[in-house]
Amino acid sequence: MKRNIGFIGTGNMAKAIIGGIVKSGYTDPHDVYASNRSIAKLIDIKEEYRINVFEDNLSVAENCNIIFLSVTPNVYPDVIEEIRDGIRDDAIVIHIAAGQTIAQSEKHFQRKIKIAKAMPNTPVNVGEGMTSISFNRFVTEEEKEEIRALFESFGKVEFIDESLMDIASAVGGSSPAFVYLFIEALADAAVLYGMPRNNAYKIAAQSVLGSAKMVLESDDHPGKLKDDVCSPGGTTIESVASLEENGFRSAIIDAVKANMEKLKK
Repeated sequence: MKRNIGFIGTGNMAKAIIGGIVKSGYTDPHDVYASNRSIAKLIDIKEEYRINVFEDNLSVAENCNIIFLSVTPNVYPDVIEEIRDGIRDDAIVIHIAAGQTIAQSEKHFQRKIKIAKAMPNTPVNVGEGMTSISFNRFVTEEEKEEIRALFESFGKVEFIDESLMDIASAVGGSSPAFVYLFIEALADAAVLYGMPRNNAYKIAAQSVLGSAKMVLESDDHPGKLKDDVCSPGGTTIESVASLEENGFRSAIIDAVKANMEKLKK
């Protein structure tokens, strides 16, 4: 069955997903629709990806059977009220707003509706995203696999219980910022010892990319992979000891805790 994919709201995450599905060839740009209150943003995204754009949300709802609600939680009720009667019976609504539950969305729609809650991260724009997804009871197994295929066109997917979505957001959604900080710090250290910055960033970033791939594609525990790099009495174990002394692990755990505490406020 042919699916038109719509985006209500074209913020950073929506734009990253549009870039992911278009660049991967998962769908034709002519089958992608988007709406936004900002005409300037619509012009930009149309010029970049050649998709269909509208100033009103209802046009997206009426033309699409996969609909991303990519607006902030505070405007969800108003947006849903606007599009409620225009959504097709076979449509799957995917919301990517942190703090918005499936039950809340169902209540706003006031009708039987297929809903998925997705938490992607920005690397979807380069085909290496990580997305956690939960579904309500109306989404069939076949439809779940269709949604999996959509998100796997630009990264990895995990189906999880909705109760785990906040921690998935902290670990998957926010962690790219932690990784960028780590890469920047590695590069700064290299520059301190005389390496040109362009070389430093490439070496640091590729090392992180390769290490992540080792975790995903080998059967080894991350601790085992770490041990394999640490020769007895060598330079790497000396560096690891320094990280431990400076609270590297606890700093990461505390960062995730801070994220979770912010979500509760």
